[in-house]
Amino acid sequence: MSLFRRRRPLHEQLAREGGLGAEPPELDPRPPLLETGIHGVQRPRTWDATVTVQVDGLEGDEASFVALPDGTLLVEDGPDGSLQPLAEAVERELSAPYRARAVRRAQSLWAVQARRIEVLELPDAPDGETLDVSRGPEGGELRVDGERTFGTVPALEERGLREGMHFAVHAERLDGDLWEVRAAAL
Repeated sequence: MSLFRRRRPLHEQLAREGGLGAEPPELDPRPPLLETGIHGVQRPRTWDATVTVQVDGLEGDEASFVALPDGTLLVEDGPDGSLQPLAEAVERELSAPYRARAVRRAQSLWAVQARRIEVLELPDAPDGETLDVSRGPEGGELRVDGERTFGTVPALEERGLREGMHFAVHAERLDGDLWEVRAAAL
């Protein structure tokens, strides 16, 4: 029997006692089995309608516009000429109000993408281009163009309450008293 016994290092002793072997387990390089055709979460859809349309005589290569519920088109960017043929093509699939973006693909071929929007008339809205109304557990807040201010916009409060007791509502001025509105529960 030897007086000097060679001991294993402490980390090896603890690993062995903990059930860890000297060799790491071999990993399977194959992806886990999933149901056929399902390989993750689908990205949220940005556009509700995508159409192509032949339009002669329209100037420019891009346009963006908003179609109001009464059929009026607000041109935000693009040619001064009538964008009505583009709007008519969208409205075969999507009724107003919507926000659309159009891009020329060939001499007279245009691709148009559109998404639904909510439009509210706010005659009592404060001056500014954007409004943010929120209500959380600690109370409510109104911001006009990013600056906190006193007061409220009853129509936006009412719209937020449709989402729940705690909500956030963002509104962007389209034209005059017409605002594009998005609301979500908090």
